[in-house]
Amino acid sequence: MTEKRKLMRVATIAASIGGLLKGQLSFMSQYYNVSAVSSPNNDTLRKIGHREGIAVFPVEMSRSISLIQDFKSIWHLYWLFKKEKPYIVHSITPKAGLLTMVAAYAAGVPNRLHTFTGLIFPTKTGGMQRLLIMMDRILCFCATNVYPEGKGVKNDLEKFKITSKPLKVIANGNVNGIDLEHFDPDIFSEAEKENLRRKLEIDADNYVFLFAGRIVADKGINELISAFQRLHKSNPKTVLLLLGDHEKELNPISPESERILEIHENIICTGWQEDVRPFFAISDCMVLPSYREGFPNTVIQAGAMKLPSIVTDISGCNEIIIEGANGTIIPVKDSDILYKRMLEFVDKVKIYQPEECRRLIATRYEQSYVWEKLLEEYQNLN
Repeated sequence: MTEKRKLMRVATIAASIGGLLKGQLSFMSQYYNVSAVSSPNNDTLRKIGHREGIAVFPVEMSRSISLIQDFKSIWHLYWLFKKEKPYIVHSITPKAGLLTMVAAYAAGVPNRLHTFTGLIFPTKTGGMQRLLIMMDRILCFCATNVYPEGKGVKNDLEKFKITSKPLKVIANGNVNGIDLEHFDPDIFSEAEKENLRRKLEIDADNYVFLFAGRIVADKGINELISAFQRLHKSNPKTVLLLLGDHEKELNPISPESERILEIHENIICTGWQEDVRPFFAISDCMVLPSYREGFPNTVIQAGAMKLPSIVTDISGCNEIIIEGANGTIIPVKDSDILYKRMLEFVDKVKIYQPEECRRLIATRYEQSYVWEKLLEEYQNLN
């Protein structure tokens, strides 16, 4: 029996491996000797390894720029690759991409792949933008294959001349696709939904807007809170449900938004949730007013759960949402337009058909299709 070639997937933090590649690592294990690398995070990485049936390797990596730590990370990754001798190293998330591609290049890994799941530099200016562009150019120089997660990311990479290498979007863009059997609102009974509403103190006649993601400024939380506060004054039956970690150190929301979060009775912050599906099941509309994204899983998940979405006109979001069919697209950083669109949803100015929202996701992002296309890409490598 021929020994399987080694495939190593790398992300900066274990949560990215666990969330973005859930199930995919186990699937690829049928064809490759798969392992995952990320920063150690309590027991998260080990649990991912157990869930997916793969080996895991903890390597400390910093999400922020830290020259000493970054050089240490490259050094540890280099020796890991020299020891394990992978056939493919495939990174996701920005910082892991740079560190991994430099280390893999130095270690002589034959296939060095990176998927850009989002770009930071387009929203920056001045010296910081130039630094980030330089970092992404180094990443691409060291990589053998570069994959943008969606056409918008591809366009930005080309616009800023990040690399002259071919840029291939795999399977309509999303890195993992959607498990339609898992994300199905019909799984949840009316009794289960009522129990969750009662726990959250949400009435059956409330109109629930849902946000799922990190509570940070770049996700448009300041604009969302401002728009909702205005909406609630004239529509007291509206509720804003926020799912996600509240990050107060890196890219924090404004002090005013913090104050409103603490005192507003109809804004509910649940923190990070292992299973977001029950919260989607009791909601009426997904809202993601982000400044930048790669290809947001939460918008795909919302569609699969038969929810329309309000999203900003950014990469990924404007590819998933078809205006007027499964949601609406608004300008970035515009709380006035966001308020008006949220009001239109409450007033049912346009009716979005739940089955159509799900169908538009199913036809483009079904999970097995995405996995097969990625496997095909791996198998076509030299």
